[in-house]
Amino acid sequence: MSRNNKTNAASLLGAAIVAAALTAFSGLSQAQENKATADAGQAPAKSWQTGIKRTDLVRHDLDVEGREVIQVLVDFEPGVVSPKHSHPGVEVAHVIAGTFEYEIEGQPNVTLKAGDSLYIPAGAAHVAKNVGKDKASELATYIVKKDTPLLKLEK
Repeated sequence: MSRNNKTNAASLLGAAIVAAALTAFSGLSQAQENKATADAGQAPAKSWQTGIKRTDLVRHDLDVEGREVIQVLVDFEPGVVSPKHSHPGVEVAHVIAGTFEYEIEGQPNVTLKAGDSLYIPAGAAHVAKNVGKDKASELATYIVKKDTPLLKLEK
């Protein structure tokens, strides 16, 4: 098997593991979100499982041993909130469209609009929410440890 085939196989396995983990926790997360919005007298938010679309753009080994770069386009429907999560490396988020509010552990919340960027430290638990009325999109670039799940759900 060539190096590219091994890399592609590892990428697909990693994506499958992340998808399975997200699915496993989705029911609890959505139930908590719906209860919170109902308690506030609002209609339940759209599920992050159906309201977030990720498009993988680049995955490539770096010259630094054991590290890779991953870049994805992430689209959020209005009102959708990501689950609280972290990554095994840094993330740089660049807002392409819409308005996001980011909650990053140990930092004050920040609201970003199209053209704004944000650095998220390795391992920092965070949440992203589309606070606008239209679809919001971000370009997320990760510098992470290879062969490690890209996303870890947090409590």
